[in-house]
Amino acid sequence: MWAAQILAAAVMGQTLYFKFSGAPEPIYIFETLGAEPWGRYGSGVLEAIAVLLLLIPRCAALGGALTMGLMAGALGAHFTKLGIVVLDDGGTLFGMALVTFAAATFVTWSRRRELPLIGHRF
Repeated sequence: MWAAQILAAAVMGQTLYFKFSGAPEPIYIFETLGAEPWGRYGSGVLEAIAVLLLLIPRCAALGGALTMGLMAGALGAHFTKLGIVVLDDGGTLFGMALVTFAAATFVTWSRRRELPLIGHRF
């Protein structure tokens, strides 16, 4: 379980630098989505929160759920507006989003009893 939490946190954590530094790739992505710069900064802040939650044992289920939502949005953007390959990356960003979504799903399911409000039902 920890491996999945660290994997998801590491993938999202390493993308934060690019989002906040104004690297060309995230600017292109969010311009294509019509959400530059507020979408880039907003998603970066939410991803930073998700990374922190994933690394705090008591909050990992919530971090996994937040990560699932963020990656669902990223995958949806790839399927609708961006395409699988973005700026000749060979599908790397899409693959990273897919792996992160899978890791977050595993974390959320494995720790589902720890989810606020609904965890006690499991």
